[in-house]
Amino acid sequence: MPKVKVKRKSTRIDMTAMSDVTVLLLTFFMLTSTFIQKEPVMVTTPSSVSEIKIPEVNMLQVLVDPHGRVFLSLDKQEDRVAVLRAMGEEYSIEFTPEEINKFKLATSFGVPIQQMKSFLALNSEEQDKVLITKGIPCDSTNNQFKSWVSQARRQNNDLRIAIKADQATPYPMIKNVMSSLQEIRENRYNLITSLKTVPADM
Repeated sequence: MPKVKVKRKSTRIDMTAMSDVTVLLLTFFMLTSTFIQKEPVMVTTPSSVSEIKIPEVNMLQVLVDPHGRVFLSLDKQEDRVAVLRAMGEEYSIEFTPEEINKFKLATSFGVPIQQMKSFLALNSEEQDKVLITKGIPCDSTNNQFKSWVSQARRQNNDLRIAIKADQATPYPMIKNVMSSLQEIRENRYNLITSLKTVPADM
């Protein structure tokens, strides 16, 4: 008897369903992810074994670079506007609506309040260049850092404070920031660290 020839079927695989799933997953991750805010300086945080996560809302982050310069960031735009206006009243500086709007969109800030108007007049690229050379004054003769934190607390009583410092920042500079917080009775704050991997017991 002659052999029965089996009809060959096409090996083509329809990838439509897989591409649909890929697009859906990509859309999901884009909509649910939170983007990292741009910071004026890059810092390498010290390691710790603590796994406590800081909240993502109502945050006032204090960034201290290796040279001891202090920068602040507020997560809510309405808080930024209210704090800038309050600081303007405290230091007798009047900000225009354009300057307030530019400050509202800034993720981080860190210049002396007397230089804030000239800082806000710059474009974003020039602001980035200026920002890394300044910092909010935090010394005994001119401690504007305490004023910023106090005004932020008045505007938002639910505010949580987190300090993010470089591991190379000298301890006296970190202590100066902590002492300033204690002077205005801000005794509760978080220290942002990177998670240290602990080897498993053998």
